[in-house]
Amino acid sequence: MKEYKIDGTNKRLGRLASEIAQILRGKTSAQYVPYLMPENKVVVYNIDKIVVTGRKFDQKKYYHYSGYPGGMKVRTFKEYFQKDPEIILKKAVLGMLAKNKLKSRIIKNLIMHKGEEK
Repeated sequence: MKEYKIDGTNKRLGRLASEIAQILRGKTSAQYVPYLMPENKVVVYNIDKIVVTGRKFDQKKYYHYSGYPGGMKVRTFKEYFQKDPEIILKKAVLGMLAKNKLKSRIIKNLIMHKGEEK
């Protein structure tokens, strides 16, 4: 099993998420096969220092619909980031992984820390 360590300090959210998704998917190795579970783990630290450009911090919204009338919930990037920055990075990486049965197993290989490397 190969373990990658990434420092999130001053890195853009989308670029960091795409880098993580490629490593988790196994596309950086020569033995890449789309239907097999890769043996990669990614440890990201300093995720509370991730940067977004423009006015996304105040304007970006995340929607969740329960399926019931009046069940639409809207939260801003700022709310999620102050509550727990892990939620934002995980949502970004999940959106970049392949939409198949391996997705839920692959995301378990992502480990995030708010502070320095442990």
